[in-house]
Amino acid sequence: MEMRVTDLTVARGGLPVLCGLSFVLEPGQALILRGPNGIGKTTLLRTLAGLQSPHSGRIEGAEDRIAYAAHADGIKPTLSVRENLTFWARVFGASGIVEAIEAFDLATLAERPAGSLSAGQKRRLGLARLLVTGRPVWVLDEPTVSLDTRAVEMFAAAVRAHLAWGGSALIATHIDLGLEAQVLDVTRFRAVLPAAGDDFDEAFL
Repeated sequence: MEMRVTDLTVARGGLPVLCGLSFVLEPGQALILRGPNGIGKTTLLRTLAGLQSPHSGRIEGAEDRIAYAAHADGIKPTLSVRENLTFWARVFGASGIVEAIEAFDLATLAERPAGSLSAGQKRRLGLARLLVTGRPVWVLDEPTVSLDTRAVEMFAAAVRAHLAWGGSALIATHIDLGLEAQVLDVTRFRAVLPAAGDDFDEAFL
């Protein structure tokens, strides 16, 4: 099932940041978001994930199908690596814990408390959560932060495997992941800000 976005406007702090976005994300497809920092990529991804409402426009085919990963790793520091993945698998009613551990080379860390991991290891665990959600649409905001070259390759391999079985991925990233993917530069959808005047204070942007 595709995810279809039609004439979408997203807002931050009540002000539109991106306007008129339309695209279709098909099963088996990856779409890479590009654009300068601060333009609204995170706001767009949060809107698609249902964490905030769109300013206007339509999002179809996303309900209960999205797994969202952003800058927070979403792990519980007192639980072990394996326990974290077990927790999330139960939340989503899915499985795949062994596969997730293998995909991100976490076997030697499986019984360690997540709070004792390095930043890169925590990121690998956070991304491994995607594999235990059972969700077909991955919406990812700069997923390679804190990853070394080898871990980036693990992540790219996980995305390829996800696409191969019919999943899809929408990824905001500044690096080349070596994926066969379409690219959407959101710069051309930047909203026109209100003209500065007595009733507009740019400090609130």
